[in-house]
Amino acid sequence: MKTCLVVDDSRVIRKVARRILEEFGFDIAEASDGLEALAWCRAMMPDAVLLDWNLPTMSGLEFLRQLRQEPGGDSPTVVFCTVENDVERIREALDAGADEYIMKPFDGDIMACKLAQAGLA
Repeated sequence: MKTCLVVDDSRVIRKVARRILEEFGFDIAEASDGLEALAWCRAMMPDAVLLDWNLPTMSGLEFLRQLRQEPGGDSPTVVFCTVENDVERIREALDAGADEYIMKPFDGDIMACKLAQAGLA
């Protein structure tokens, strides 16, 4: 079973994402900030990361840059999931190593489409 780490400071967003991703056959782990997510990845690298941009202690972009430098950190598929919709911000995320980008709010159809585009579904 593929593992997805859902990183968002909103418990509601994590719960919604968990429900959708479990329907697609993912085993879900959760982190509420970048530091917690990085510690989780160091303990067990996930197959995928659903990542919010605006996080406490370490932004999603900072987390992504750090993740990509970790041993095995180049392997997870990273999908940013955020309200950030500026083209320059999206380009910055993709340049930093994100594989896909989802705008909030999202639903199962949007998630399925983006996961397929990222090669996960």
